[in-house]
Amino acid sequence: MSTRRDFIKSIGFSTAAYLALGDDAIGQINSSKSIGPLSSFYPIRIKGKVSAAGKGISGVVLSDGRVVVQTNREGEYELISGSDREFVFVSQPSGFEIKKLPNGSSSIFKLIDKSSQEQVLNFELKPTVATDENHHFLLLSDTQIQNEYEANQLLTVSVPDVMESIKNLNDPNAFGIGCGDLVYDNLELFKEYNQSIESYGIPFFQVIGNHDMDFKVRSDAWTAQTFKGHFGPTYYSWNKGEIHYVVLDDVFYLGTGTKYIGHLPEEQLAWLEQDLSFVEKGRTVVISLHIPTYTGAVTRYPTNDTLGGTVSNREHLYHLLEGYQVHILSGHTHFNDNMIQGNIFEHCHGTVCGAWWSGPICYDGTPSGYAIYEANGSELKWKYKGTGIPIEEQFRVYSKGYQKDFPDHFSLNCWNYDPKWDISWYENGIKVGSPKKITALDPWSVELHAGPSLPARRTWVEPQLTDHLFFFQPNSSENLVVEVIDRFGNKFTKQV
Repeated sequence: MSTRRDFIKSIGFSTAAYLALGDDAIGQINSSKSIGPLSSFYPIRIKGKVSAAGKGISGVVLSDGRVVVQTNREGEYELISGSDREFVFVSQPSGFEIKKLPNGSSSIFKLIDKSSQEQVLNFELKPTVATDENHHFLLLSDTQIQNEYEANQLLTVSVPDVMESIKNLNDPNAFGIGCGDLVYDNLELFKEYNQSIESYGIPFFQVIGNHDMDFKVRSDAWTAQTFKGHFGPTYYSWNKGEIHYVVLDDVFYLGTGTKYIGHLPEEQLAWLEQDLSFVEKGRTVVISLHIPTYTGAVTRYPTNDTLGGTVSNREHLYHLLEGYQVHILSGHTHFNDNMIQGNIFEHCHGTVCGAWWSGPICYDGTPSGYAIYEANGSELKWKYKGTGIPIEEQFRVYSKGYQKDFPDHFSLNCWNYDPKWDISWYENGIKVGSPKKITALDPWSVELHAGPSLPARRTWVEPQLTDHLFFFQPNSSENLVVEVIDRFGNKFTKQV
């Protein structure tokens, strides 16, 4: 098998170009660390125009992450930023192409020149060839590469699978979201991560995760300098079709070691409040962040500390989202969970790396993989795509007794289940009943992960309880068929 370096060479990777914003921009971003006490703050007046083919576009929202403004009838804007800001980004309106950086990530921002207290930053947009009212996006969480072996797995196993999915979508308006933990503490591997994104040929929006941060800094404010040098701001928004998309940074560093909690600082909440003031109530809002705001693990493991696994001030986020149809997309946990609370549907995704590149599944039995979303107007549909398996593979059936805690039962893992799914079993073509959902351990995960010596690559990985396991006792195992119908009416069957 060829080495990772051979693979990279074969597809023309240029290490000289891996820093998407360029060396000068990296230096400018990192130099902001030298900003002294508050007394050294100085205002920066920024003016500019948002246009397409030379014609100004009215009503476009722009921000420096603190101040949010909108263009006038001529497409002009003005804001008073400051020396503590790094970017101005445009909340790109629907109907325009998403520009890409050289590394394949989205480019909806411009650097603020700290040496000039008055400057002009213009944005030129290009209309989409086809209407983007209907579009697709892929959600890839926790690629989480730490070394050469894992980078090779990403580039030679996961990337081809994702590329094939993108090819099958055949959608000129498709884009992707990297939902955090793009690497695993080894930030030099952003180079290889960028190579994976560049391979896809569609723009990707990036979310910062707890393993993408600069640690050993004095506070959370300095943890994203390397990330910003590759991808730009850590929170921002854009529009596609009828949907408003938002990325948030909810990993809050505690200033010691690598300790963090899930938390949204006031600066982001204040920005989001302004951003949403330009979004009509009733619209669909899709928010991507790394740490889920809430998961079923809170009730599965009621004695565990949840500060690093959920967002501590989530209720204040929910309050800002009242009146919208909301989907919150997250990763972080390496399990699949669907939580519905009022107007909010939270999707916590399985991961590209599975259980940290130790095998084919996450520790809840979800296949290593990613999600594919389809937007039809304001409505979303979705499926989870396991790496190396057909997208029609939406559940796994285990033989009688394979789950040791239920020796007299067949079991199945339906990893993307939510309460609107319907699961049944048939004997000789006759529907007999519906399996019972029971919180338990996935038996294959037990086989692969349980015990101090398994899995060999990550011995600290252990199986975890999941809420998407089902158990049933058929009268006969002959001509036994399980049928699963998802919330959108898609039917999947499996002969046991």
